[in-house]
Amino acid sequence: MNELFDDFKSIVVNNTPLIDVRAPVEFKKGSFLHAANLPIMNDEERHDIGICYKNNGNAKALELGHQLVRGDIKEKRVQAWLDFMDSNPDALLYCFRGGQRSKIAQSWMQEKGRKIVRLKGGYKAFRGYLLNELEHFNQQFKPIILGGRTGSGKTIELKKMQNAIDLEGLANHRGSSFGQKITPQTSQINFENNLAYRLIQKREEGLKTLVFEDEGKHIGTVFMPDSFIPVMSKAPLVILETPIDKRIEITLDEYVVKAQEVYESAGFTDAFKVWQESIENAMYRIKKRLGNQKYSEVCMLFKNALEEQKRNSSFDGYKEWVAYLLQNYYDPMYDYQIQKRSKQVVFKGSAEEIKEYIERVI
Repeated sequence: MNELFDDFKSIVVNNTPLIDVRAPVEFKKGSFLHAANLPIMNDEERHDIGICYKNNGNAKALELGHQLVRGDIKEKRVQAWLDFMDSNPDALLYCFRGGQRSKIAQSWMQEKGRKIVRLKGGYKAFRGYLLNELEHFNQQFKPIILGGRTGSGKTIELKKMQNAIDLEGLANHRGSSFGQKITPQTSQINFENNLAYRLIQKREEGLKTLVFEDEGKHIGTVFMPDSFIPVMSKAPLVILETPIDKRIEITLDEYVVKAQEVYESAGFTDAFKVWQESIENAMYRIKKRLGNQKYSEVCMLFKNALEEQKRNSSFDGYKEWVAYLLQNYYDPMYDYQIQKRSKQVVFKGSAEEIKEYIERVI
């Protein structure tokens, strides 16, 4: 049995589970949605076999591989694949190029009476397919950009739209100076792969107009694909207008209430202190743009809010701090950027008005 599969579109559309038998170091650089890293070799074994291959050729490297992965080690790794197949009977198998590692894994599973199909061309071929989808983005979709000041609720509204793609969510970043999260950002490769997944799925739903939040070339440490930048920079821009009191409420919930909950659930010994330090570090990063006086003022407001929360467990003290940040840091910066792109703006309105406008034009 040596079955191969190369209908990559069906993998994306069906969210097919995948077994990635590459070494952990390879998996960390980039993988696919719904893929589990169940390696046939660990990093050290892969390193040793690679040296052997370079010095002595394929036959000797293959021989060393079988020496390193045998007995209990082999049984445990095969059992991990079988356990995954028990929960995901439609799973497919791949290594880097669809060569020896996945072929050996396939044969070992067959010895246990379990058939599994492997990807033709492996990771490299599937990755190439996804990159090609990104490259032809402008030929398949018409983008609309959703803008608005910080705290206007853009992400909240995007999540309500069937034809929207949340780029910040894919990047695992909140897109601001306070946008860092506890969990690391998605790698560049994973960001591209996950974005391609979303595009393919939206296309198969019959959607041709997609809504994206207003982003720059970078979202934290990841950057937009080259094919996106010229298209997005000229796309029509709709501006979500939200009253300042609502913006304060949304920002307070994100930066303070939910953020503290995340730090607590992460199991830090002093979660409140760790969260406090993360905010103080974020404020220090914007010190130069704020200037010394405003930096001192915003730090004092934050200190007062901390003390109030400690005294009576209230978040109300943070409202003044959030308002100061919005009006003295975020708003001037955003308004300046929007002024430079005024020709792109095609509509401004409330959340409901934005929804009605987009429904009319798609």
